[in-house]
Amino acid sequence: MTVHVVIAGGGTGGHTSPGLAVAALLRERSISCAWIGSRFGIEAQRVPPTGIPYVAISTGKLRRYWAWQNVGDLAVNVPMGIGAAFGALRALRPRVVFGTGGFVALPVMFAAAVLRVPIVLHEQTAVPGLANRIGARFARRIAVTFPDDQGRFPASRVVVTGNPLRPELRSGSRSGAIARFGLDPAVPLVYVTGGALGAHRINRVVGDALPALLAHVQMIHQCGDNAATGDRQWLEDRRAALPAALARRYTVVPYVGAELAEIYAAAALVVARAGAGTVNECCQLGVPALYIPLPGTSGDEQTANGRLVEHAGGAVVLPQAMLTPERLERELRALVADPARLKQMGEQARTIGVPDAAERIVAVLSEFCR
Repeated sequence: MTVHVVIAGGGTGGHTSPGLAVAALLRERSISCAWIGSRFGIEAQRVPPTGIPYVAISTGKLRRYWAWQNVGDLAVNVPMGIGAAFGALRALRPRVVFGTGGFVALPVMFAAAVLRVPIVLHEQTAVPGLANRIGARFARRIAVTFPDDQGRFPASRVVVTGNPLRPELRSGSRSGAIARFGLDPAVPLVYVTGGALGAHRINRVVGDALPALLAHVQMIHQCGDNAATGDRQWLEDRRAALPAALARRYTVVPYVGAELAEIYAAAALVVARAGAGTVNECCQLGVPALYIPLPGTSGDEQTANGRLVEHAGGAVVLPQAMLTPERLERELRALVADPARLKQMGEQARTIGVPDAAERIVAVLSEFCR
């Protein structure tokens, strides 16, 4: 089997969703593609059901601090991943590799560089992560979401494409969400998400603030299902303790799948981390947001993502150090009490998104597929 494009990347939704959006357009244009990803990352769950040929390889994480996992990763997983990547590329014989980021992309890009297969790298965030900073050394083209004003990549290889949105997210309807979740059309809907795994701090603060929050809004809360934190059951217990009228306004779910399009269509406000995937979705769809960036990420990239949208007028950033139940209730109440402001925020958020990002990236990839 040979393909035109091999997509490599994953580990998070932010590294997976752009690849899925590009893959959909490639297939629409009869350009064949396959995906090389990890065995257990989110891409291993999301890619195979689409019918894209999927090759799983071992991967390790390049931690910049001491941890025993570094020994196993560097001594076993990374070499195994590089070997598997060589084997996969020799079998697939792509004309170009499209790296979407995450540590699983590195073995593939290294193998592609040795085999002289052109590489196009995509950076989703305002501050590049370690994997992409390394991978950029091998890339012929570096597609960035935001203009690289800081000169983090060689200017001659940079092209501004934006961050692609999965096309199905544009097809949601407010009425669909109302019917699916039993929502009250007269009460503003707030969607709370901490990403696929949930966010422990956000989960706990929202849970503690539920009675005050639900006096003003109804809420769909995607909390993850982390057995170590027990957040899902704790939130279910908090819901059970609410008066019936307030409990009806609160839906807690571990994961969100195809129904995400409907949720976005109905949401008056999103409360979320500021990962690349969520920020891009809110901007592309014109949904105002209250971002609570995850502290301690590489280069504080989530704060940079959130502040960029905030400076455009499309979001409010609340640092986690300032997050309390009282502060969250105050911020949320002020936002939902002003529908005109929310509408304006949504319009300003759209100015950050690039609606034809997938088309721009496919155009770059096509340069190597002729």
